[in-house]
Amino acid sequence: MLLSRPARALAVTLFAALLAALIPASAAHAESRTVQGGRLDWGIKSSFQSYVTGPIAQGSWSLTGGAATVGGSQFRFHSARGSYDPETGAFEAAFSGGVRFTGHRKADGTNELDLTISRPRIRIQGGQGTLYADMASKAKGSGRTNVSSQVPLATLHLGGIDMRGGGSPVALAGVPATLTAQGATAFAGYYPAGTRLDPVSLSVDVSAPQRKTPTTAPTAAPTSAAPSSAPPKSPEPAEKPGPAAGSFRAAAVDWGVRRTFREYVTGSIAQGKWTLADGAQDGGALFRFTGGKGTYDPKTGVLDAAFAGSVRFTGTHLDLTLGKVTVRVKDGKGTLGADVTTSGRTEKAVPLVTFAAPRLVPQDGLAAVTEAPATLTEGGAKAFGGMYRAGTAMDPVSLAVTVDEKAKLPALPDLGSDAAATPPATAPAATAPAKPATTAPATAAASSSGPSTGTYLAIGAGVLVVAALAVLAAVRRRRTDAPTS
Repeated sequence: MLLSRPARALAVTLFAALLAALIPASAAHAESRTVQGGRLDWGIKSSFQSYVTGPIAQGSWSLTGGAATVGGSQFRFHSARGSYDPETGAFEAAFSGGVRFTGHRKADGTNELDLTISRPRIRIQGGQGTLYADMASKAKGSGRTNVSSQVPLATLHLGGIDMRGGGSPVALAGVPATLTAQGATAFAGYYPAGTRLDPVSLSVDVSAPQRKTPTTAPTAAPTSAAPSSAPPKSPEPAEKPGPAAGSFRAAAVDWGVRRTFREYVTGSIAQGKWTLADGAQDGGALFRFTGGKGTYDPKTGVLDAAFAGSVRFTGTHLDLTLGKVTVRVKDGKGTLGADVTTSGRTEKAVPLVTFAAPRLVPQDGLAAVTEAPATLTEGGAKAFGGMYRAGTAMDPVSLAVTVDEKAKLPALPDLGSDAAATPPATAPAATAPAKPATTAPATAAASSSGPSTGTYLAIGAGVLVVAALAVLAAVRRRRTDAPTS
């Protein structure tokens, strides 16, 4: 049955209004949000770590690219970058850092076992999750080195996890993982596909989408057509003076103390933690002390600087604070010192470690020493209560000094926000312990783009029903009012 012209016009008008209301909302929800900053904690496989360092392989592992350790057996990868769509739950984040395992040393000095896992990336879409990584390994038996980029290393089992509707930070805790077929090959054949790996945890910061507002080009002010009496003079370029001796703009020093000491503090023996204060920053594998003040001669590389910030280690029978860090460099040698407080008693300006600092002269406005090997001094050995002897290798020291306003200090590894301090928006339903839950912050609703697509569909359905009823009423009125033949 055909509708009358007024009825058709009413239906078209209502449908157009419905589309106008729905399309902007859907477009807003289609915007993915940027993942910027955060960390991934993963032990890869604890039994493999034990095998590498045990009596059979007699090997070790080392960290690369700013990776750190957490607790007794987890590696922390940093500086997440990626995207997240809270509407669909699609998530992708790549992390920096790596870990290298070596063992089974041969007579020629090479290692039969040599495996590096770096730059892990998490991808979740449609309820499926995969962990990718760059892999370099020697095949078991043949010894042939295989290097692969972004291998699908592990399958993540996301049962019970709903990635939709999260705010910032987005966090996952204890997600079960198993080795893939490609991962088994890249893992040098030490484990078959389907082998259970260590669970994966992550926390990343997510930025809200930035909406573009239309701007209008400014109207040019009218200019006088009258010619100038004299041609304009070109400004003469000013000669930029070099950095003056004795001055610098900014400085920072990075030092992790010692990896095994951090692991001891947070491990099962001390069961402790560290606390940063007065501006010190945590880079996972190192602590950064900033706000450097002092003197610096860019021609000779002589530096005498004091830095802000402190780090306090506490635990069972442990209370040690390092503060008011100082660095002195002269004749290519550096000394890092600090005020040392142990159980409430402070000894000032203790020289802790020495390091090589050749060529501390500016290049493009930045003078830097990167990961210089450091050795414990006699004073440092005393500060650590005899835990380490003088001459013990400590974590390397990195130092940066800027003398140019355009120069910037090197970026610190970005660990993101601490999701553990953020309560979940809703209490998760009671499930088996093997099924972790997504941590959604309490501000998720406030940080989202607006109501969900389902809300708009419900509104749209209601409007369509109203439109249909209106059209039907119009047709009936027309029939009632029409004269009979």
